[in-house]
Amino acid sequence: MVTQSINLFPIPCKKCMSTAMIKTTTYPRNATIIGTGFYAPERVVTNKYFDDYYKKDIGVFLESSKNIKERRWKAPEQKTSDLILPAAEQAMKNAKITAKDLDLIIVATDTPDYISPSTASVIQFKLGAMKAGTFDVNAACAGFVTACDMASKYIKADEKYNNILVVGAYAMSPFLNMDDYKIASLFADGAGAVVIQSTTDADVGFLSSTMYTDGQYHDYMGIYAGGSAQPMTAEVIANKQHLLAFPKRIPPETNGIHWPRLTKKVLEPIHATPAEVKHFFITQFNVQSIYETLDRLEVPRERAHYIMDRFGYTGSASIGMAVADAASQHKIKKGDLVVMLGSGGGMSMVATALRWSYDT
Repeated sequence: MVTQSINLFPIPCKKCMSTAMIKTTTYPRNATIIGTGFYAPERVVTNKYFDDYYKKDIGVFLESSKNIKERRWKAPEQKTSDLILPAAEQAMKNAKITAKDLDLIIVATDTPDYISPSTASVIQFKLGAMKAGTFDVNAACAGFVTACDMASKYIKADEKYNNILVVGAYAMSPFLNMDDYKIASLFADGAGAVVIQSTTDADVGFLSSTMYTDGQYHDYMGIYAGGSAQPMTAEVIANKQHLLAFPKRIPPETNGIHWPRLTKKVLEPIHATPAEVKHFFITQFNVQSIYETLDRLEVPRERAHYIMDRFGYTGSASIGMAVADAASQHKIKKGDLVVMLGSGGGMSMVATALRWSYDT
């Protein structure tokens, strides 16, 4: 919570030329979301597509167990940066700022345009945000919340940063192994963006965060070729080692255990309870894990916002897209307590709590 501070400043007295002391009230800087945006590609891929492709009924399972009815895949010529641009532009428009106002751009993605340089630098150029610094974050599907946490801390720590664009982006469809229907039918493409701005309003903004990683799962799910551990070769491509893979099975109860724990941990410093949280935005990989989390926290399942039914699993973009989708539906009100829970390969997790600053 932002606390009030009292500073004493010496003021010269004109009559006696002595120095008097006056009190001024100041508040430390905080950071708050002031605009949201998201983009999903135009191509709609329904469950029927997979029923027809694999000649088996996959759609019933996807809808009943995963809450996925359809998803969006990008066009072959689209890059991750092409997904980001419309989401970023929408977020800036809703925030009532322009690219010239941006001090920093952070892109959270594990499907960048290039291994190097950063996709954020591409976005800076395409937006014309010429005074903005840039970098990418790869925390897999926990990346967007991680980047929001970093942005808030930049703003709190350094007065040079007042407007930061944070984007979560995912272009996973080219990396899907269509031989594996259990993976290929889940994943989708998209981007979600927020503008995070400095504020001295003591009642709103980012309040608390916490991170957790269990690195023993680093080789359980991911894209394992293309880096220094396994350079891209003709043999790698022929064996489809450059595609998304789940070599080992992460215990299914993992998210259901750690998401409630991290929620309570992130709420403890602000003396709040799960019942006080109005909106949960949680990685949209498995709806059953979200249900389990909310049930364990003893809050209604309706407190979470769901987008996987329309957009499939969009990884590092999913939470940003969910926040923007809820805002577009005018669901979030000023003063609402919000928790974002990200979970991704690694196994990396992050939670943050914030007080919303405006009526959507």
